This record gives sequence, structure tokens and C-alpha cells, in this order.
Amino acid sequence: MASSTHWLATAAAQSVLERGGNAFDAAVAGGFVLHVVEPHLNGPGGDLTGLFATAGRPGEPVVLMGQGPAPAGATAEHCRAEGLDLVPGAGALAAAVPGAVDAWFVLLRDHGTWELADVLALAAGYARDGHPVLGRVGATIAAVSGLFAEHWPSSARQWMPAGRPPAAGEMIRNEAYARVLERLVAAGAGARTREARIEAARRVWREGFVAEAAAAFVSAPHRHSSGTDHAGVLTVEDFASFEAGYEPAATLEFRGHTVAKTGPWGQGPVLLQALAILDGFDDDRLDPSTALGAHTVLEALKLALADREAWYGDDDVPLGHLLSPAYAAERRALITDTASHELRPGRVPGREPFLPPLRTEHGGGDTSALPAAGEPTVRPTGETRGDTCHIDVVDRWGGMVAVTPSGGWLQSSPTIPGLGFCLGTRLQMTWLEGGPSRLTPGKRPRTTLSPTLVLRDGHAVAALGSPGGDQQDQWQLPWLLRTLVGGWTPQQAVDAPTLHTTSVPGSFWPRTWEPGGAVVEDRLGEHVLADLARRGHRVVRAGDWSLGRLSVVTRDPATGVVGAAADPRGVQGYAAGR
Repeated sequence: MASSTHWLATAAAQSVLERGGNAFDAAVAGGFVLHVVEPHLNGPGGDLTGLFATAGRPGEPVVLMGQGPAPAGATAEHCRAEGLDLVPGAGALAAAVPGAVDAWFVLLRDHGTWELADVLALAAGYARDGHPVLGRVGATIAAVSGLFAEHWPSSARQWMPAGRPPAAGEMIRNEAYARVLERLVAAGAGARTREARIEAARRVWREGFVAEAAAAFVSAPHRHSSGTDHAGVLTVEDFASFEAGYEPAATLEFRGHTVAKTGPWGQGPVLLQALAILDGFDDDRLDPSTALGAHTVLEALKLALADREAWYGDDDVPLGHLLSPAYAAERRALITDTASHELRPGRVPGREPFLPPLRTEHGGGDTSALPAAGEPTVRPTGETRGDTCHIDVVDRWGGMVAVTPSGGWLQSSPTIPGLGFCLGTRLQMTWLEGGPSRLTPGKRPRTTLSPTLVLRDGHAVAALGSPGGDQQDQWQLPWLLRTLVGGWTPQQAVDAPTLHTTSVPGSFWPRTWEPGGAVVEDRLGEHVLADLARRGHRVVRAGDWSLGRLSVVTRDPATGVVGAAADPRGVQGYAAGR
């Protein structure tokens, strides 16, 4: 089974499974298709995180780490010298070292079975021959068309070849990216083994024409979301110094299941902390469909997200303490019948929490009312709130993988001529002021990318994830509560109305927050919405079907039966299998 945020990526992954490939072959094939068909949500110049378990070691969750670090020249001092008080939300100064492509190659090398040429053929075909463009891609290009026309001419040539944004369903091509994929495959033509051919492609990506073209192009000043021009600092040496790899997962036991996430260099443990807090309540407080449950979930998320701000980063994070039962009990005691409007990080013995700047507005005015739904909010200057796509695959042997690729959106920075893609903007998730997520050369920005793997009795039983930036773990939490506590089916839990809090500094430029903010789908009902408002939540109605785009695959280890679910929101997610 395969499930993803675009039907063509799901179809690509399923076609690999049908022809004997395993879950990892299929995920890589689908992942490269996502670069082509959801270019407003991810790209080759971006990053990814994944979680997987192999058929041979089904009870061992592993993190696929494809988050590149800050370049050597990316320092807080450099940004301040450029007249900036935040890392911009668009422009190459915000680029971390691209990690997605190298991570996909590492996964294929170590756990796949197919040749690189066969895995990349589907994406190369869509890029070279074209595919019908999503309406949301055209809308994104329209939002930044002025920026492209005036300041980013290489992006205008790639994305508006007819001098206008493409219409929904119009065929679009990215022949430059197709040639990149073909050159990567050709790099391994003389190698004797499958693994050596993949390694040759990795070397060319990290040290050859891709790194050279990217570094040379972004060294010229160009317009950023700050409204000023700056050069990027990424170099060929930065490209070459990064290698994707694997890490142990952070885990928590919850209601007979093991929930696995990335480490605290990403936001993944927010979900674990929220589950630890909620685990001490009776079941009647864990149903997000009720007024009491929705309130309790929101308050638990605020506490977990406050700890994200104070403690998380590519640093010495006291995760053992933050996930301990005693600490969860302390945090649980802070939840009352009314909504908190404060940022309340917890205390860690012998250490002081970092308190980020709390802004409800920045620069051009109030930004707190910007919507945060399943699709990104894109401004004319290129900055984006909310992001990402997702793919899950499970194979007949029990291999299971969840990957959330993102960054390198077409609106991130100017398209690099000859490559057909741009660099990402993940460094906007760092602070200049200090703390564990301070902008530091060689350290990874605290990414929002956050897939989930669920295990039971030593076997992976579910893989899931969602786009949504700061909302990714917030939208996955109700799914877990409904399935693991409420007994709902995976598709029922995906379809159910959901919610999230904005009462935390956003990870995306301009890093503002809305104290007490609660974004809620109307389908939760008038009684629930009124009760949340009565408790002091600043309720924002999001419409009936707007929050999240979850993808899920499942497997019953007792029978071998596999399943999948896809989100109807956005009308493009798709699940398939046989």
C-alpha cells in the first residue's frame, strides 16, 4: 500500500510495488515524483525527515536524517551585519545545505533493491514530458508573479514560460530538472554494483555540477522577503561536507503502542510530550470531538510547544527529562478549565529555558491573523507559512516507511539556471538571539518536518504524516487519540474534524504568535466552538475541510493485511494498494 499527498506520487510508488520493488524503492520513486508535481511544497534543494522499519528488524524504528545544517558562512553576526533581525523567509540567505536528494539516495542504497535509473525514471518522465499542473501550484506562482517578473527572472522563465502563471490542468515541464536526474544516473554508468552506481550519483550531487551551479548562482545578491537584496552564503564545500544518514528514534509508550519520532533537533518530540501529558487523563478527556477533549488537547499542545521553543535544537537537549512521567505530571497539573494565553516552558534542573522574542506583529503590520490551513499561505514577497508533502509505503514483507519532504519550494529563492530548482529556506527556523536553536554554522535548524511510526508488540503497525509546518504534530495527535484510544479506523480518524493552536511563536518568518489562538474546523460543531470560546480560546473558524492532509499506511502483523488512508482535504491525496 502507498499513500501520499498527490495521486501521481502514490501511483508511482504503487507501480514499483506491483513490479516487485520493496517499500523503500517505492518511497524513493514517489518522493522524486513529489519534487515534480508538488514544487510549491518541496523540491530537490530542500530537506526531509523519515521514519522506517525494515522487514528484517520490524521492531526497530530508525530515523532517516535528511536535514542539512547551516552553511559555514551562515551566522547571526552576518545576518545582523546585513541589517536583518530575523533570517528571511525567502531568499538564498535562508538556505540550509540541501539534504533531501542525498537522503533519498542513502535510503535506496541501503534498503532498496532497484537500480537508480529505474527509480528515477518516473520523475524524469514527468519533468521532461510534462504533467497536468495543480491549481494550487498556479495560484502560488500567481501570488509571487510580480517578484518573479521584477527580481527573479530565472524563476519567471521556468514557471511562467508563457508570461503568465499556468492554469489548473495545463501541462508544465521542468526539462532542466529532467536533465539533472539523467546526469546523476549517467554518473554511475561505469560502476560495477548497484550501490556503487548510487554512490557515484551522490558524489556528483554533493561535489559536482549541482553544487557548483547552486553555489555560483546564489552568490549574486537577489531580493529577499525582507525587501532588501542579499547574496547567499552556501558554498561547494558546504555541499560536500554534508551526508544524510540514520539516527535512533525518540520513542514513548502510549496505550500499548510505541510512538516513534525524530530527535529534538526537529519538532517531533512535541507529539511525544503531548501524549505523555494526555496519558494521565481519563479517556473522556482524550476525545478531540468533544468540548472537554478539544480544550484538553489544545492545552497539552501549548505546553509541549512551549518546551519546543525553550529546549529543542541541534544541541544538548534534556529529552529524557522532558519525556519522564514525573515531568509529564508536573505539566499536566497546569491544565485548568480555562485557556492559557501564556508561553509556559517547563523547568529543567540546573538549566534555564530559552525564551524567544514574542511578537504579534513584525515590520509591515499585524500578521497574527494569517490563516494556517492545509495548504501554505504564500505572500507576494515569497515567504510561506505551512509547507510540505508526505508519502507512506508498506510492502508485503513488512517494510514500512514514512517520509516528509519539504523545502526548496519554487517560491523559496530564485530558480538556479540549468538545474530547474531553487534552494530552501529552513534557516528561517533559527533565532539570532540565542538558545538551542540559534543560527550556528554546522548545526541543523529545528525543522518542523515530523513523520510518525507506530509500533505494537515489536512490529511497525502504522506510518503517517501531514503537511502543515507547526501544525504537523498537532494534526497527527487527534489521529492517534482517535485510533489508539477511541478505536476509530484510520480513514475515519483522517476524515474527522481537527484543530490546532497558534499560541506559540511560529517557526516561519516573521515568527509571530497569537496568544490563546485556536484554529478549528467548523465540523466540530457549534457547541464545541462555543465552549472553547467560553473557556477563553481565541477561536478562528477554518471552514469544514481545511486543516491537514494526512497520509497513512497500516499493517496487521498477525495477518499480514495492509491498509492505507488518504485525506480528502485539498482533493489530491490518494491511497492505493493491492
